Amino acid sequence: MAKGKRKVPGINASSTADISFILFIFFLITTSMDTDRGLARRLPPPPENTESQEDVIVRERNVLQVRINKDDQLMVGGEWFDIKQLKEKAKEFISNPNNDENLPEKHAKQLPFFGNVMITDKHVISVQNDVGTSYDMYIQVQNELVAAYNELRNELAMSQFGKSWADCSEDEKKAITDYYPQKISEAEPKKYGGK
Repeated sequence: MAKGKRKVPGINASSTADISFILFIFFLITTSMDTDRGLARRLPPPPENTESQEDVIVRERNVLQVRINKDDQLMVGGEWFDIKQLKEKAKEFISNPNNDENLPEKHAKQLPFFGNVMITDKHVISVQNDVGTSYDMYIQVQNELVAAYNELRNELAMSQFGKSWADCSEDEKKAITDYYPQKISEAEPKKYGGK
């Protein structure tokens, strides 16, 4: 018998692409992405061209500096703070209940349901973090600041309308939001110290 070269049959690769596509789809369907957390923010409208540069300048007393370093330590207005103290500090800054000269300036404004009231609508809370700040700490700071606004609005709704802010009508909510406008500014992250 003659020994001849045996031909090895080629691998059928026509279904390989189909199988890999099915595995890819299976991976996408079964994998869960951790996207439960995020920030709902409404950006301010762009400044009109009629505003001069002088209109944009904010007085120092109207700005609360909130900084977070790479070790997740919090500095508020030049003092070290614990995250649990941030909400109360922010509430005091936003409302300026005693018209303190070191807190945002108050001025009179005519608001529906409230009449002529003294408010601090020129305040800004400036948040700046280090590039090494953990996302968890960043979210905690944002949550505390938003909670400060929510508590102030809820307290105002209870005292003015006898109901929570969530139960107010749209017009009442707008008046309360004008009374305590949410002004949280985020500065570009920096690298404090290190190389």
